[in-house]
Amino acid sequence: MHPKLAADEDGLARLLEEVRRHAAGALGRLGERAVVPAVEAPEPERLPEEGAGLAGALAAFADRWEPALSASAGPRYLGFVTGGTTPAALAGDWMTGVWDQNPVSSLDGAGQELERETVGWLRELFGLSDGHHGAFVGGATVSNTVGLAIAREWLGERAGVSPAEDGAGALGDVRVLSGAAHSSVPKALAVLGLGRRALTGVPTAAGREAVDPAALERALREADGPCVVVANAGTVNTGDFDDLRAVAALRDRYPFWLHVDAAFGGFAALSPAHAHLVAGLDAADSICVDLHKWLNVPYGSALQLTRRPDLQASVFRNAAAYLGPLGDAPDLVHLTPENSRRLRALAAWFTLRAYGRDGHREIVDRCTACARALGDAVEAVPGLRLLAPVRLNVVCFTLADRPDAERLAALADRVAGEAFLTPTVHDGVPALRAAFSNWRTGEADVRRVAAALREAVPHV
Repeated sequence: MHPKLAADEDGLARLLEEVRRHAAGALGRLGERAVVPAVEAPEPERLPEEGAGLAGALAAFADRWEPALSASAGPRYLGFVTGGTTPAALAGDWMTGVWDQNPVSSLDGAGQELERETVGWLRELFGLSDGHHGAFVGGATVSNTVGLAIAREWLGERAGVSPAEDGAGALGDVRVLSGAAHSSVPKALAVLGLGRRALTGVPTAAGREAVDPAALERALREADGPCVVVANAGTVNTGDFDDLRAVAALRDRYPFWLHVDAAFGGFAALSPAHAHLVAGLDAADSICVDLHKWLNVPYGSALQLTRRPDLQASVFRNAAAYLGPLGDAPDLVHLTPENSRRLRALAAWFTLRAYGRDGHREIVDRCTACARALGDAVEAVPGLRLLAPVRLNVVCFTLADRPDAERLAALADRVAGEAFLTPTVHDGVPALRAAFSNWRTGEADVRRVAAALREAVPHV
């Protein structure tokens, strides 16, 4: 064994304790760290010929890279829709690395069974029936891709072909209808060979990002055959929701696969005040939920669910002598694009076991209360205006006067030490958005963000 590796093995307990102390110190300072530090990333170095050992690597990381990293795990990182990592999820992620399981095969099946238990817990968390089956994937983009791949196979089933076997061209032209599809949807259509042009925008309700059910029915009538509908449970701009029950009811008259992108909006099911927003979610044929958002587990974790695991296995089955048979309950290797992956479910298992439904409901309720409070604060700041009601956890706002992208970028830069906000365009108007999904965020953070905005607005 290489001497540096042997030394690290011999001193592993002491070294892990050193890593623990360093990590605890970093997390303890997270709330006061500049959210986006005004520090340039270091110039790249060449690969060292002689290694420094674990302690040397930790010291080099702390010296060169840590100063430039954002506080994305902290309470005022409000860009995108970004959760942090709960204490239990952090422990689960550490155990994921410790045990280093590849949970895709029943030949070594404990990790696979742990994932199935976790999927069952999540299904209960979102109020879904056991008709939904699922697996962990790396993010919402992959989850949407898997759901649409199953939808593609469903279209083939209707046409008497198998796109997985014969290619997407066997389907001819495909129509995918959506009111305000996330950017990952056309990306998925490109990957699946259906093409970005398959996506047809359907008019939304006035002043909303929610699809107009009457307009959707007209589009379905014009489609004149089986197609795919992508409904939204939480749009990224404004946190808007399609009327899922009204959309699902259209299947009585028109043949379509219903995929629901509930990347963060699915968590509305936990809150009595917001659960009505996802009424009808159980009727979906496939569902996307992003767990490194509001479940607050580390990045690289999402859930895909479907009522047709048989079609899913038709797409993703992997034939190899060293793998188990397909069977009636396919191994996870037959259900997602990856043949091998880490045990992503363990961090989710830890946080669900540690805090339960009640703990995660509290996080959702606190985040939505913070979003409402910031919305109220924005309306009270001269020079700012809300662009949409705060429906869940997203605050979309702009400058009251001359809201151009350049001035909004300057505003975001001025508050970057206190809060990270991301740009968007809503209804043709450049804007900024703040999304609340971090387990640490509280009222004091909202006050700090509001104060930073009040201070910055006169200077842009």
